[in-house]
Amino acid sequence: MNVLILKHGATGDVVRTTPLLKRLAGDFTWVTAAKNTVLLSHLRENLRCFSWEQRNMVRDRKYDLVINLEDDLDTALFLHTVEFEQLFGAYVDSENVLRYTDDARRWFDLSLISTFGRQEADRLKLQNRTTYQELIFGGLGLAFRGETYVLPAPVETGLSGDVAIAADSGPVWPMKKWAYYEQLERELEALGLVVNVLPKRSSLLEHLCDVRNHRCLVGGDSLPMHLALGSGVRCVSIFTCTSPWEIHDYGLQRKIVSPLLEQFFYKRDFDRRATTAVGIDEVLAAVLHQAQAASVLSASETQS
Repeated sequence: MNVLILKHGATGDVVRTTPLLKRLAGDFTWVTAAKNTVLLSHLRENLRCFSWEQRNMVRDRKYDLVINLEDDLDTALFLHTVEFEQLFGAYVDSENVLRYTDDARRWFDLSLISTFGRQEADRLKLQNRTTYQELIFGGLGLAFRGETYVLPAPVETGLSGDVAIAADSGPVWPMKKWAYYEQLERELEALGLVVNVLPKRSSLLEHLCDVRNHRCLVGGDSLPMHLALGSGVRCVSIFTCTSPWEIHDYGLQRKIVSPLLEQFFYKRDFDRRATTAVGIDEVLAAVLHQAQAASVLSASETQS
């Protein structure tokens, strides 16, 4: 079977889509944002990856299945130039209106192109208790069985320690940035732990290495969180404005959910109350627990 996946970004969303590679049989073609190709290129022998700018190269074959997880008009229009048998996800109708296939509705009903409208979609998203993988797998007629992310080999950076702090949130979701990272860093260091705030890297493979070289990662709902979950690194994740229930924790994650989550749910402006609603003591205790659990596991593996 030839499968075409269209998932451009955000990068964390690309990473959490990779479990499909473990359950669908055949040859895969993946179109993604240029910056994400390094995570997918040469990942598997049966996977070829193209950037969005190279998208015309995918038209060299007919696909048995196309999985379009993007909700923009350009991607949906591009599908008109691709030959395929079955579509899962977004498309444009005869009037150039974005729609989505019925089997993909459990995911897209919660999206920007929901047939219910943005306000109702956000309400449904807040009520949802099903993970992203369960929603996508279920729509494709598969049962999600905890299939892990598929990640490439990292590029060594030399940065390592006990706790990595992923403090950046990016411009789209400013309320994801918890207010007390600097205080957390000081308190952890006072307890004798080696703490590193993750730096910006020129390559995502270096960023992946930084995450893997720590016992625990603390941050928001972000790419480093997904890299940790895909690398077997324990993490503490603070949810201030996005869904904690869509994230499958793989037995590695401690989720700390803001008491004001509903008030700021999926809002993209900034309100300091969203970033201060979770206190330092709760996060500190969770990080220490996760770091200790990682140490115990590492000691057990060494002895065995």
